[in-house]
Amino acid sequence: MYATLSPNARKVANYLQQNPLDVLNTSVADIALVTQTSKATVSRFFRQLGYKSQLDLKKELRQVRASGYPIATEKFRNDHIVQELDRIRETWDSVDSGEIEKLVSNIVDASRITLIGFRNSYPIALHFRQQLLQIRDKIRLLPQPAQTLGEEIMDIDEDELIILIGFRRRPKIMHQLIEQLQGKNLVMLADPSAQIYKSKVKQLLVCQLGRELPLDSYAAPMSIISVICNSVLSHLSDSEKRITDISNIYNDLDELE
Repeated sequence: MYATLSPNARKVANYLQQNPLDVLNTSVADIALVTQTSKATVSRFFRQLGYKSQLDLKKELRQVRASGYPIATEKFRNDHIVQELDRIRETWDSVDSGEIEKLVSNIVDASRITLIGFRNSYPIALHFRQQLLQIRDKIRLLPQPAQTLGEEIMDIDEDELIILIGFRRRPKIMHQLIEQLQGKNLVMLADPSAQIYKSKVKQLLVCQLGRELPLDSYAAPMSIISVICNSVLSHLSDSEKRITDISNIYNDLDELE
């Protein structure tokens, strides 16, 4: 349903995906307040999901819980470390292990990997590139400083893998870029708001960034990247030689402490 929701309804969806217990424990008015929408928007959101009201959804969830399905009914107030771990757990709970294996295989087999990230997504893409660069060749990062994308997009090969990092507050070019890359081997790593692009990419891995603090947490995407890169390392038979050769060059150039 996400792609069909209005921008305000997506705010409600994003909030409830990260705070599912609030469906049971929070009123329509309070959900509207915390999502900076209106009671009408929240009520309409529940109707779009097929319920007459939030009360009908509450009844269904409680019936499911009574049947033995493990749904928590109380919110646990915790410290920042536990909140970070929660973001990571929530992310991994929504990621199919088969999707990770598929992406790892794609990274191993692709002729070249192109990583694209803007704004806050750029350092995540940069880290992803640095990890992959240690274990395989032909990894590039876009956009380059003060450069346009047209020439780079023009050179994408059929067997190339594009990994688009798209965390929230994405620039407007994101929509046009995804349209331009239709038909290519395109994978996206993003927060829940990027579910509007799910039908336009080969894979979408959704990471939870949290809402407890004013600034987002990137613990979950870093966890995803770590698992992916370590799995790629285990699948590449010549990666150990590459790592050794790179280390020798470090020594020759006297680059590291």
